[in-house]
Amino acid sequence: MPISRNFVVPASAKQLDLLNAASKSFVIFISSEDPETKQPWCPDVRASWPHVQKAFGGENAPTVSVVEVGQRPEWRNPENVFRKNWNVNGVPTLARFERVNGEVVETARLDENGIMDEEKLRAFIG
Repeated sequence: MPISRNFVVPASAKQLDLLNAASKSFVIFISSEDPETKQPWCPDVRASWPHVQKAFGGENAPTVSVVEVGQRPEWRNPENVFRKNWNVNGVPTLARFERVNGEVVETARLDENGIMDEEKLRAFIG
């Protein structure tokens, strides 16, 4: 399944497991599900999600790993692990990681505006 919710988040991007130099890894950081509404608490995540599903939902689409950043109070905390270790300052954030000179690095990032722009999202995925 191209949208993976079983992703075990390493402490940092440098610890992502990329199989070879040609591989890319996509990670999307989203707000956690509101316990009452059963929807992501962030309206930008709710608006962007159909675009993510379309881009990564196809049979030949690459896999995107989903990371929930927590409930609103947890996310707003400056000590939130995703803010500190992954440099994520807004949700949704879609990041692409690749191996460059033997090291895993973030090579591109899209926010909700880029995610909702079909042309930008298609170019981002490659």
